[in-house]
Amino acid sequence: MMVAATRGPVRVVGTGLLGTSVGLGLRALGVDVVLHDPSRTAVALARDVGAGRPARPEDPEPALVVVAAPPDVTADVVLAELTAHPRAVVTDVASVKRYVLDELRAAGADLHRYVGSHPMAGRERTGPSAAVPDLFLGRPWVIADSGSSTPEALLAVRALAVDLGAVPVTMAADEHDAAVAAVSHVPQVTASLVAARLRGLEDDALGLAGQGLRDVTRIAASDPALWTSILAANAGPVRDVLVALRADLDVVIGALGVADEATGPETVGVGALAAIAQTIAAGNAGVSRIPGKHGGARRPYAQVSVLVPDEPGELARLLVDVGEVGVNLEDLALEHAAGRPVGMAIISVLPGSAEHLEAELTARGWRLVS
Repeated sequence: MMVAATRGPVRVVGTGLLGTSVGLGLRALGVDVVLHDPSRTAVALARDVGAGRPARPEDPEPALVVVAAPPDVTADVVLAELTAHPRAVVTDVASVKRYVLDELRAAGADLHRYVGSHPMAGRERTGPSAAVPDLFLGRPWVIADSGSSTPEALLAVRALAVDLGAVPVTMAADEHDAAVAAVSHVPQVTASLVAARLRGLEDDALGLAGQGLRDVTRIAASDPALWTSILAANAGPVRDVLVALRADLDVVIGALGVADEATGPETVGVGALAAIAQTIAAGNAGVSRIPGKHGGARRPYAQVSVLVPDEPGELARLLVDVGEVGVNLEDLALEHAAGRPVGMAIISVLPGSAEHLEAELTARGWRLVS
C-alpha cells in the first residue's frame, strides 16, 4: 500500500459524488476519514460504500477538512468549518472559485488556513452510490491560493491531490473561473440547448440519430439544480463566452440565410460559403488543441471499425483479440445500430498498426467496416 502524505483525520463535509470519492480514495490509503452531510441517508450510504465513518461529537480534531457542497452554499460551509476547527486546513472542491473567495472575504473569514481547490473530474451520475476511489486519477486538480493561504495549508491540499492520483495545477481564482467557463460550463449549456431541441422532434427523425448527436449531448443529462448553482456562481465568465459564441453563430446564420436564397452553389452571395467553411475549419483548429493521452499533444490515429454482435462477451472477445495481435489500443468508441442486434467498435491505433490489425482481425472472423 502506498503511504499517504495526507495526515488524518480528514473530515469530508458533503457526501455526494466528489466527497464520497475523496473518502474512498483516502480510505484505500489507510487515512482516517470522518463524514458529515445534512442528509443522514447520504452519510450512511457513503459509509456503506467504504468512504469513512459518520462524524461524532467526540471525534478528534481533523487535520484537514474537505468541503464538497454546491457553490451557492460552499462559502457558508467553509466558514462554519474554519470556525469549528481552528487548527484544521480547510479546502473546498466547488467548481467556482472567485464567488466562494469573495463570500469568505465579505464574511471576514481567516483565510490563512483556507485553500480553494477544484478537481476536474466527474461522472454523468451523481451521489455517493456513483463514487469511485480512482475518480481523480490522472485528472487536473486546481489549487487556488486565497492570497493569504499559508505554505503549510497549500502543501496539505497539494498532498491530498497527489494522494488521490490527481495532477496539481496552481491557478488564481479568476484564471480558474475563466478557464472552466470555456472548457466545462459553456459546453454544458450548449449540450443542454442542443438536447432541448429534440423535445419536439418526431420519433422517426430521432431514429436517424447517430453517434455525433450522442457525443454532443452526452453531458446534457445533468442535475439541473447543481448546474443552476454552478452557472449562477460563474455567471460573468460564462456569459462572456456565450456572447462570443452568439456572435459566431450569427455569422453562420447569416451565411446560411444567403445560401438559402440561392438557386445553386454558383449563385450564393460572395463570402457566405467561405464563412461556413471558416467556421468548420476554426472548429478543427480548436479541437486539435485539446490535450491528448497523458496530457500531451493530440496525435493522429488511424481508425479500424469492427462490427460487434450485441451478445454477452463479444466486445470482450474483440479486445482480447486486439491484445493478442500486439497492437496498442489508443482509444475506443462504440456506436449502436438502431433496431439491429449489432454495434460498431471504432478502434483508434497508431497509423502504422492499422493495416496489420485489420488483417489479423479479418483472419479471426471479425467483419470490418471500411
